[in-house]
Amino acid sequence: MSSSRSQNRPVRSSKRRRRTPADASAATRDDPSPWESLHEDLLELIAWRVLAGDGDLLDYVRFRAVCPHWRSSTACPRGRGIVDRRFHPRRWMLLPKGHGLYPGHGKLRGFVRFFNLSTGAFVRVHLPLFRDHCVLDSVDGILLLRRDHDTAIRLLHPFTGDILDFPPLETLRRYVSSKLVGDKWDYIRRIGAASISVSADQVVSLMMWSPGMVQVAFATSGEQQWRASSWYFNQIFSPLAFQGKLYMVRHHLTYGEPEILQIDPPQLEGTEFWLPPPTLIAKCPANTANTSGSRFSYHLVECDSEVLVIALSTGIHRKISVYRLADFMLGRRTLRVTCIGGNALFIGKRNLCVSSKAFPTVVGDTIVFHHYQQGYLAQYHLAAAHYYQHQMERLQNMLYQALVPSFTISTHVAFVNNGRNKGHIRFQGLLTINWRVKRKWRSGA
Repeated sequence: MSSSRSQNRPVRSSKRRRRTPADASAATRDDPSPWESLHEDLLELIAWRVLAGDGDLLDYVRFRAVCPHWRSSTACPRGRGIVDRRFHPRRWMLLPKGHGLYPGHGKLRGFVRFFNLSTGAFVRVHLPLFRDHCVLDSVDGILLLRRDHDTAIRLLHPFTGDILDFPPLETLRRYVSSKLVGDKWDYIRRIGAASISVSADQVVSLMMWSPGMVQVAFATSGEQQWRASSWYFNQIFSPLAFQGKLYMVRHHLTYGEPEILQIDPPQLEGTEFWLPPPTLIAKCPANTANTSGSRFSYHLVECDSEVLVIALSTGIHRKISVYRLADFMLGRRTLRVTCIGGNALFIGKRNLCVSSKAFPTVVGDTIVFHHYQQGYLAQYHLAAAHYYQHQMERLQNMLYQALVPSFTISTHVAFVNNGRNKGHIRFQGLLTINWRVKRKWRSGA
């Protein structure tokens, strides 16, 4: 009975078969993913969230690369890299190769290396214009360059290639103090601080100050001549560019309360720009005659989108305290900071905040600085209130190795200054660096 039933059962058609992976892939192509059909307003909101805070521009670029719809629904950074502050590569710094391979060296074939201070990531960017440009400073990741033959100042976004032109640096020579000896070029090429501001109508202004100047220079993009502030100042220390403004500490020659000044961006009055005078926004604890023989110097550094004030005493047994500028502005000068989010603050000619995740040799919540009296790279932990001796020895060994002349990230960040121009490390004056090429245009830079 069963055999006869099986004989009478209809045979399955050959057209009815199981779906293969190729069929599933074809169906997927025919039915668009819901992610690809997200509304443009929602995509734009998500994209700006990617850039919010300390968001990385490269994450934004990867977001736009997901599909053509996402790319067409979000703003392209190219052409807006400088005029839109959201596209500034804030946590990226130029990191030269070392061994004298300065940016633009023939062996590099036009490539320049950048390092992310938060993630430790590296990228190589092809920037052939370094053949006749050198770096003077970096503001929010935007490179401040000087062209060799005409000394023109230029702002370069290293990842989008956007460039804005400013007046030649040569026009600032008349603002160098007449009391200084030597070549004025050596003063104005050493940029002490620079700040970029963008107006609502996307006019970009640049403020610059050099140690040899008692005025602040400023100009807008496309102008042919620098202008200088109508006011003068001196005894300026630890300048910091933050959110389009300049902050600096003014120390007294004797005892007293060091002052923190704020310089706002250039303002348009009628048809001319002018620079408002500095505003006293806070005072630091006073240096008095009975402070155990030690005087404190105060340093400004940006950390997690706020300004911190580091108090560093003189002497062999150096005392360190960290405060928030916002607390100083409210008169709360005794509230100390003992946690800085696992970051490390490098104090020197250029103060930097770096993530300990990016530096395996650096402990989080520490202050790293050069101990002048004992000649080593010190690392002080805020919460524990002590120095890491083993870490100091490791960093010191790294430093000496770097001087002969291998290159390490930690030592470069600790002493980032004009050495990056030449592909060397300048260790607080122990290693004198001179340009081997184009000295006529680059001496002092």
